[in-house]
Amino acid sequence: MKTVQLQITGKVQGVWFRASAKDAALSLGLTGKVWNNPDDSVGAIAQGPEDKISEFIEWCKRGPLLARVEDVIVHEIAEQVNFTSFEISRTA
Repeated sequence: MKTVQLQITGKVQGVWFRASAKDAALSLGLTGKVWNNPDDSVGAIAQGPEDKISEFIEWCKRGPLLARVEDVIVHEIAEQVNFTSFEISRTA
């Protein structure tokens, strides 16, 4: 089990990024959450098997059709917080 926090920059708000990220994460069997940041980036925490996390990160580099992703910054989280689902959140 691996947990990562992502910061996705570019044109990622107002393009259904969070809803699409939730769908992508759920299809990969991941748990965690996704939210909008005040700086117009999107943040996410994803938890699951390492190969599925890698697939999710690759998806985030593309995003949904209307998104224009500039960068995805990935930080591994050492402390284990156990999520039971993948949700859209208002805050980190």
